[in-house]
Amino acid sequence: MLKRMIVKRLMYRLAVAAMLVVPVSAMAQTSSINAFSPYSMYGIGELQTPGVVAQRSMGGVGLGMRSSVMVNPLNPAAYSLTPRQGFLFDFGVEGVNFYNRQQKYADGAQTTSRTSYNTFNFHDIAFQLPLARRLGLGFSLTPYSSVGYRVSADEQSDDVWGNIGRVQYLYAGEGDLTEVKLGIGWEVVKRVSIGVAAQYYWGDIERTYQTVVSNNIVNGGSVNTVTGTDSYGISRIKMQLGLQADLIQSERQVLTLGATYDMGGNLRPSVNQTVVNGDIYGTVVRGDTTRMALKLPVQLGVGLYYQNAKIAAGVDYISQNWENNESPKSVPGAVNVAYKNTNTVKLGFEYTPNRMDIRNYLKRWSYRVGFRYGTYYQTFEGKTLSQYAVTAGFGMPVRFLGRSSIDFGVEFGQRGNDSPLRIDNRQIGLVRQRYVKFSLGLTLFGEDSWFVRYKYD
Repeated sequence: MLKRMIVKRLMYRLAVAAMLVVPVSAMAQTSSINAFSPYSMYGIGELQTPGVVAQRSMGGVGLGMRSSVMVNPLNPAAYSLTPRQGFLFDFGVEGVNFYNRQQKYADGAQTTSRTSYNTFNFHDIAFQLPLARRLGLGFSLTPYSSVGYRVSADEQSDDVWGNIGRVQYLYAGEGDLTEVKLGIGWEVVKRVSIGVAAQYYWGDIERTYQTVVSNNIVNGGSVNTVTGTDSYGISRIKMQLGLQADLIQSERQVLTLGATYDMGGNLRPSVNQTVVNGDIYGTVVRGDTTRMALKLPVQLGVGLYYQNAKIAAGVDYISQNWENNESPKSVPGAVNVAYKNTNTVKLGFEYTPNRMDIRNYLKRWSYRVGFRYGTYYQTFEGKTLSQYAVTAGFGMPVRFLGRSSIDFGVEFGQRGNDSPLRIDNRQIGLVRQRYVKFSLGLTLFGEDSWFVRYKYD
């Protein structure tokens, strides 16, 4: 009878989750660009911060996190701790305001260019469910990287100005790369869990460039605007390994060591290249398909996560090897770009005054803060870009088929600075990019006491 009740309740939870997944999945396929950054001109674009809203509100920590009330997509070893009465389900959305500033130098004068852009998109869909005692399965779907930019540059060569006229280069791009992860976690011995996950990446990125000729002085205007388009199609799979070990485990506190290893992988995207002459006929002067040498990095992560009745705190360190990639091809009017290995440190803290207080609802809330610092995976004219983020948020518990919560997070971050660069006897400034992210998430079906067998003296 009890098993029948458990199965019935599980099927009901699955049905509820399915009704939530369908509309969110549709939004994921039809959403607008998820980034607006000139730094996304090359490679796979701007990398997204992984994890559910609660984790991103704590700086993105979670390699050592083990929870029966929260999905953890950062480490497949965490899948081993899943409520036996059901499963955990999470989805989140995210809005971002980008604010870019760049110093420009021309004719001995300095001017400031400012641009801003707003985006709104889904961030994650994830769930964990039990397969057997100490064995669990996890799934997540989340954006891995995004491309979105509009950039212009003027030709600086006197020969071009004297023989053709003013030439302006216009660059635009949009698209994204999505990660689907499916893995299992197994507690092999008490306090030690291992995990393995397959990560599938797919997406489309389109980049266009235009050579615009103004005041054409050649043959009465025989030099036309030329438009080129590169369309990337990506579809590849790679693997991730995970480990979690409880260094301290008691009724009052737990300290967990977590580690992950991502094997990397060669994306080799299919690139369709077309070049169209801007005459009245729109003549295609080039059209071919090639394979691009582009690799995802080998990634190593280690972290510690501490929990007691009121406090949770974590620290993660992430290292990524990007230098195996070939440097992107330079484009006219742009800086030279090269790939660089990255190191990132994440810190997070959560405080819950009293999870069991039935009189004061605010004391059952979880309050979160975090910090993240690292480097960008590309250099520009040899200069390394630092990037940091300060995060905060809270979680509101709700009773819905178990312990559920509504989570809200905010993140303020900056990448780069507006220091000057010298290129071909001219001076330009790097782009200082600042952003504010607002995140909303819903976690459902956390462990409750519905099927607990009580013991009586």
